[in-house]
Amino acid sequence: MQTSKAMRCAVVPTAVSSLQVRRTPARGAVKALAASPKLTARPLQQRMFLPSRQVQQARTPMVGPVRSAGAGAVQPPSSDSTPFDKAASKMFGAKTGPQLVTLSFIAVWYALNIGFNLKNKVIFNYFPFPYTVSAVHVVVGALYCGITYLLGAKKASFGRMITKKEFKQLVFPASMHAIGHVAANLSFAAVAISLTHTVKTLEPAFNVVLGRVLLGTATPGPVVATLIPIMAGVAMASAAELSFNWMGFISAMISNLTFSFRAVLSKKAMAEVKDLNSTAVYAWTTLISVFICVPAALIMEGPRLQAATQAIKGAHPNFYVDLLVVGLLYHLYNQFAYNTLGRVTPVAHGVCNVVKRVCIIGASVVFFGQKMSQQTKIGTIIALAGTYAYTEMSKRYSAKKVA
Repeated sequence: MQTSKAMRCAVVPTAVSSLQVRRTPARGAVKALAASPKLTARPLQQRMFLPSRQVQQARTPMVGPVRSAGAGAVQPPSSDSTPFDKAASKMFGAKTGPQLVTLSFIAVWYALNIGFNLKNKVIFNYFPFPYTVSAVHVVVGALYCGITYLLGAKKASFGRMITKKEFKQLVFPASMHAIGHVAANLSFAAVAISLTHTVKTLEPAFNVVLGRVLLGTATPGPVVATLIPIMAGVAMASAAELSFNWMGFISAMISNLTFSFRAVLSKKAMAEVKDLNSTAVYAWTTLISVFICVPAALIMEGPRLQAATQAIKGAHPNFYVDLLVVGLLYHLYNQFAYNTLGRVTPVAHGVCNVVKRVCIIGASVVFFGQKMSQQTKIGTIIALAGTYAYTEMSKRYSAKKVA
């Protein structure tokens, strides 16, 4: 018995030692892989927005920078790598360079969006036909994409022809884009720009709900709690807004819902459709939207359109030029929004949208000389403060998950 026990005691350390020896090369390989500057893993916060069957694919090393999940998890997919990324990486480093490119994309997106909102509202002040203006936006965008494609700049437009399967993957988010676009223009035509964008600060709330329903992403309770001041602020601002009407409010809410669908489903589509960058995804989205917005405009406003345009041309000789310019601004700002969506998570994209709305509200108040009541100002500030709290809590709990 003693001999048997001694033999077992001798065998156990030997087996453990053998197991450690066998595991050592694997750990060494993992460390070597992690240390490689060219190979980094997709961050957890971004994997949260992928379907379960793609989680294994998300672990595949990819080229690009990784920001910690608590810092917003910027990760440009390889299909969205641009010459700007390569140039910035050489100048500022492989990690910082692409992050600066992402911030530049956001800045251009904001500038184009402010210009679009101001020009769009000016047009609505003398041409209150939101269905027609919505159709013009997407038609101009589709023509822009078609021309750039024919000129050889395929990566700046459609990229390539898509298959029937890929079309099915894109058609639903494109439909949400078209409906949301029309709803937003209905709101812009009905109420002040500031009210529409204050209501649209609720977009993160819709993103949280849809992320849970569509992708199974659970949001921590404290993060959900920060949505309360956003909703309260929107309610205060809406109740005291001089230009308030239910048409404008409900249209803005519909736009929130459909654009949140678009953000979540477009991210999923960009992950599933291979070799098609975010610019191409938006180009196909625009083309599909044409077949939704144009029929809607003809049905809703077609009979009144000819008489209205004839009356307007005399007072506004640059009417058609204005429509062309606003259509280009709309397409380009959305293209940069999609480029940004290809580099950040849907929730981070929603937060970027909220910050953008702050800039638009401020610009519209100054440009149009709009007067806001004290309650509207307080409500807007509360809604924006709630959005900031939402962002900070999202970062904190994302960091805890990584830890």
